[in-house]
Amino acid sequence: MRETVRMTELWSAPQANRSIDATVPIPGSKSVTARAVVLGALSDSASVIRGPLVARDTRLMIDGLRALGVEVTESEGAWAVMPGVLGVLGGQGTIDVGNSGTVMRFLPPVACLAKGTIGFDGDPRARERPMAPVLAALRVLGAEIDTSGGDVLPITVHGTGRLPGGEVTLDASQSSQFVTGLLLSAARFDHGVVVRHVGPPVPSLPHVAMTVAMLRTAGVEVDDSTPSVWAVRPGPLTARDTSVEPDLSNAASFLAAALVTGGRVTVPGWPYETSQGGAALRELLAAMGADVVLDERGLTVTGTGVVHGLDADLHEVGELTPVLAAVAALADTPSNLRGVAHLRGHETDRLAALAGELTGLGARISQTADGLRIHPAPLHGGVFDTYDDHRLATAAAVLGLVVPDVQVVDIATTAKTLPDFVAMWTAMLRGAA
Repeated sequence: MRETVRMTELWSAPQANRSIDATVPIPGSKSVTARAVVLGALSDSASVIRGPLVARDTRLMIDGLRALGVEVTESEGAWAVMPGVLGVLGGQGTIDVGNSGTVMRFLPPVACLAKGTIGFDGDPRARERPMAPVLAALRVLGAEIDTSGGDVLPITVHGTGRLPGGEVTLDASQSSQFVTGLLLSAARFDHGVVVRHVGPPVPSLPHVAMTVAMLRTAGVEVDDSTPSVWAVRPGPLTARDTSVEPDLSNAASFLAAALVTGGRVTVPGWPYETSQGGAALRELLAAMGADVVLDERGLTVTGTGVVHGLDADLHEVGELTPVLAAVAALADTPSNLRGVAHLRGHETDRLAALAGELTGLGARISQTADGLRIHPAPLHGGVFDTYDDHRLATAAAVLGLVVPDVQVVDIATTAKTLPDFVAMWTAMLRGAA
């Protein structure tokens, strides 16, 4: 992918001259925020989301819900969500999904419950991301959806204010969001829904577990006792106030900074129990040589002076792959990151992008059918393109801590889920001991 490198908007990734010693508060979880606001929009009364993530993806989500007749009031540290009058959503205009998988897959089912014609479109890359399974499922469940050519964006949903629902079979091996998008709205379908997955394993299953748990908190009856089958009974959603946990996946680059610099980083508020996939960082970073402690202060990662390679199946936590690949490029033994073929359909083809950009800095890396193999090699500076992918940008920042002269294209792409990334990174470095 190196031929697409853009030579503008370069950010010189700062190098850590000493070991980092910092406490880094992480904003709220995007996954929890997105689900909470959709459930609030479909609930029987007003709800409050405390500590939501305020970033491009979540703003696109609330703007999309507003276009469907939902009132979202923003205040310092909280959002108040008021469903449409009498629970009937009103749809109008075109919803901009940006390059957000959550918006493009969570909101079309909601739009089916609106009355009106609602368009969906987004960034150029969004028009390439897979949508067919969820669109086909919605049609089986009674939706009328038009596309201009293939089951990708742009699409038009003709909402009638209701959806019959029923049973549907789909292949969700490209994204767990296909399942979550259906489950979030299913209780409002006339007959609920039974979703059966048929195909290779669903990636990122902790995200589906999060969806199920949040639905149950809203009083929805969900049966997930049969593997790869989720059944949601029809009924009201009870409004619940939600306090959003820190986004554990967004903590990855900061915790990795402690490992690669032989320093220490604490993320306060790290939950002892959570459905977030990012919780796996505890075990993954420990396997790569870190000392990891979870206590009342939060999660503390301390570098031990060595960085080991990693052999791991990341199928359930694919969003951690870019940062782990960056750390693996600095390791003293080979790494094999497996189970993440689905990353080819994310914000960019993450496997091809990581292979190309890490190779450009001197890494010995190759793509496999479902991941990356990385071998120790001396790294050098150079331009690291991000392809409008926030997780590539944060991975590049980790490399820049210990590799001189890493120039990152479009660090501003981190605004997708972490708008203050550069300021947070700079503050962390000021804590160098």
